Amino acid sequence: MDKSRFSLLLLEPGEVYFEDFSCTLNDRNNLNEGNPRHGCLKLCSKSLVFEPREWACPLVKLYFRDCNNICIVKPQLSDIVSNIIRVKMKQYAEMLEENILAPYKFMYEEKEFFIFFDFASAEECLSQMEQLQRASTLHAPEHNSMVATILHSRYMRMVFDPVMMDDFTEQIICELQAEKISPLVRHQGKLAITPTTIYFQPFSNVESSPILKLKLRDLRRIYRRRFLLRQVGLELYSLENSMVPHIYLTFQCEGDRERTYNILEESPNVNLVKRHAEEMTMQWQNGIVSNYDYLIYLNCQADRSEKDLTQYPVFPWVVADYTSETLDLDRIETFRDLSKPMGALNPDRLEKLKERFHEMNEPKFLYGSHYSAPGLVLFYLVRKYPQYMLCLQNGRFDHPDRMFNSVKDVYNNCLRNMSDFKELVPEFYNTDTKGDFLVNMYEIDFGERHDGTKVNDVALPPWAASPEDFVSKLRQALESDYVSRHLHLWIDLIFGYKQRGEEAVKADNVFHHVCYEGAVDLERILDMNDRHALEVQIMEFGQVPKQLFTKPHVRKIGHVIEKTLSCNPAPVTSYKVECLDVITLHKEAVTCALRQGPRIISVGKDGALKVYDVEQKKQIRSITLCLTPLSSCVMIDDNIVAAGSWDNEIYLYDVEYGRKVESFRAHDDSVTCLLWLENERLLISGGADGVVRVWGNVGRAGQALRGLRAEFDHDGSVATLAYRRSGQEVDIMAGTSDGEVSIWRLRTRQRLSVSRVHSAAVTACLVLPAARLLTASENCDLFVTDLSVAHTVYETRLPSAAHCCHWDGRAVVWLGCDGALLQWDMLAVAHTDHHCAHQGTVTSIYLDEATNTLITASHDKTVKLWQLTPNS
Repeated sequence: MDKSRFSLLLLEPGEVYFEDFSCTLNDRNNLNEGNPRHGCLKLCSKSLVFEPREWACPLVKLYFRDCNNICIVKPQLSDIVSNIIRVKMKQYAEMLEENILAPYKFMYEEKEFFIFFDFASAEECLSQMEQLQRASTLHAPEHNSMVATILHSRYMRMVFDPVMMDDFTEQIICELQAEKISPLVRHQGKLAITPTTIYFQPFSNVESSPILKLKLRDLRRIYRRRFLLRQVGLELYSLENSMVPHIYLTFQCEGDRERTYNILEESPNVNLVKRHAEEMTMQWQNGIVSNYDYLIYLNCQADRSEKDLTQYPVFPWVVADYTSETLDLDRIETFRDLSKPMGALNPDRLEKLKERFHEMNEPKFLYGSHYSAPGLVLFYLVRKYPQYMLCLQNGRFDHPDRMFNSVKDVYNNCLRNMSDFKELVPEFYNTDTKGDFLVNMYEIDFGERHDGTKVNDVALPPWAASPEDFVSKLRQALESDYVSRHLHLWIDLIFGYKQRGEEAVKADNVFHHVCYEGAVDLERILDMNDRHALEVQIMEFGQVPKQLFTKPHVRKIGHVIEKTLSCNPAPVTSYKVECLDVITLHKEAVTCALRQGPRIISVGKDGALKVYDVEQKKQIRSITLCLTPLSSCVMIDDNIVAAGSWDNEIYLYDVEYGRKVESFRAHDDSVTCLLWLENERLLISGGADGVVRVWGNVGRAGQALRGLRAEFDHDGSVATLAYRRSGQEVDIMAGTSDGEVSIWRLRTRQRLSVSRVHSAAVTACLVLPAARLLTASENCDLFVTDLSVAHTVYETRLPSAAHCCHWDGRAVVWLGCDGALLQWDMLAVAHTDHHCAHQGTVTSIYLDEATNTLITASHDKTVKLWQLTPNS
């Protein structure tokens, strides 16, 4: 026999396979009579399964619960030791006859089977069989407990075999009992970790290899997993071409899981690819990550895995039209309302459900079934994975009329049926598999419907020419403009703040309390019957994903970035930086520098303002404006510079004529930052006194600033300023020393919001597209906050604190740190370059778009001019 037909899927979910015995099965007590078949007898916790050597013969399954008697056949001659066991059955089942996947044949007749063992002792086998037969007469909780005891006893005798290791001299760091999880199957074994390799030695010989090896150097991703609402799972991903690219393990307790996780994460041989949720969210928001890939990622983060049918990835119905000849993605009516759960899409049904909800005792639930559960997943995938359905339903498929026969009928049922609220699975949108789950590829006889038609392929809507076309068009719908603008609302329901609590009630999104993590602590339930009932309910009823967001999810900005790229040149996401000039004019640290035509203007802690001509490569102006440091400068027209000073003054200087125009007291403490609004002709100043002031009445060159237009107070010193335009409105952002960012509406003088973004002083802030604010702090944090929902969509830790930042208007942000100029691609949300620019902290960055040059200033007393060349 080249390959075994036996698999753990031929057992009931949760049934344990112990060992097998070479033997002959016959219906007579004589090998010369009857129908003897040679093969292997599989000893399992609920049954005996005989696998014959001949492929045409069916496997025979003998359930212990249907067994009348098991005994050793007494020999006719007293001096001969019998090695035959007789099993008397009330009924039995046959599987895989002619090796064809089909419902089991249940033989409802009494029959005797004689097992002739080749090598094993019938007496020892009988002892094990009788023990398991006694267990089968118990209620499920007691049966499970007895089997667990038997399994534990066998496990304790199991010794990890170092001979199987690549190098038997390897030191085993950790050895634990674990289970390898695959759909509907839990395979027990021993896990051993060495400095170079993870080894899993299965308890039984059903695996294709006697030991599974996963090299630590190939390991790329590790995820903690919740399994049956317990934090005991660990999912490992390796390189695709490795021996074991993917394995899902569960442990006896959370402590064992954490110990394993920590060993792997801290191992010097492990090189994990870490992607933060905020990074993926921002990439999705930018349109770099597709809706499909983002939903796959969220499912993964929320403990959903294709290895676990109780927590299979969940995807939304997005199309509501399954009757039209063509699928029009420009019509709103084509789409499902993503702001509502499936159960709330039909107002009449929802009203009836809510009436029942209000009459119910606590804990209340609106929906009596879930949107994802093993039975619902296999409802969709039965044609692709028929063996899973046979395992789940004890050898039977569903009634032909209840199967997945028509996409339109299923969607309508989800809208109208009082107990059907299911969403979809990723296969509906996976163009790689070409809709194979819709085709009866194995030509299985699923039976006939009430009208006499045979169950075959799934009936598709008129707008789909084939399964491949159906999945392709659904994928287009998922990535469409409408879905991109509304997908965040569905994410709020499934993974976000509307998943539970009062917000879930308001959103009509309440399921049975057992579906939620934390609602039931199985470890504290001592009654075996109660615990078993809850475990069955958790396994069969469905589980709400782990909650990922507690605030409204951000909305997608660039939903079809592919169109943008096809119509226009791709946005520059990185530059080559070349130093053109080093300007050393100041006696102390340079605090700010900018460029106006061929002139570079800079101010420093020496109180001096310097003007340098790039073409002539020499200083053309120099003036000491005050005896205290100057903190900042801005151009308020072609020739007038405004400079802020630590002596609380703002100075105006005419570069063309080389003279100080005016100065005035702007704050009660040092002027820390300046901002110029060209369209409104307004100068904004921030001070160490915690005040932001708006100065207007700017006339011709040489006319002093007069007229205080607005004044905004803060608790901490104002460190940085930014602004945004929203229609006709202008908002001012102020970052302060206490980590807060305040947003002020210029026209109304009202504070729109204030939030403590950082735990340390804000050192830089910058407004990005789509109402997003980038902020940096003294403790090296970098945050991107979506102002529309006041929610941080991205955060990272910089190698050192960023004291200034600048955006190129497209995709690149520069950050000035301790001597370094960092370059970030804000579309892909990735650090693309680290350039050693100065010997001291970079204090100022200015981009001159006309010449495509960058000007940086530093504590090292220099100003540098850089040429930017877009990378191809």
